[in-house]
Amino acid sequence: MKEGKSVIMISSELPEVLGMSDRIYVLNEGKLVGEFTREEASQEKIMARILSVDTAEKENKES
Repeated sequence: MKEGKSVIMISSELPEVLGMSDRIYVLNEGKLVGEFTREEASQEKIMARILSVDTAEKENKES
């Protein structure tokens, strides 16, 4: 792909995302909760960002 071009891929299949992406943005309920380069990203890191936001939101609602 040429520099300056982008493709937006939306998927919940993390192995597919990791294999095809140069940069990964993690959204949870429409909010940006994480950003990773291909080198930084792992399934564990992506899931941790999603789960940390879910946990924080649940705690705030219970308070």
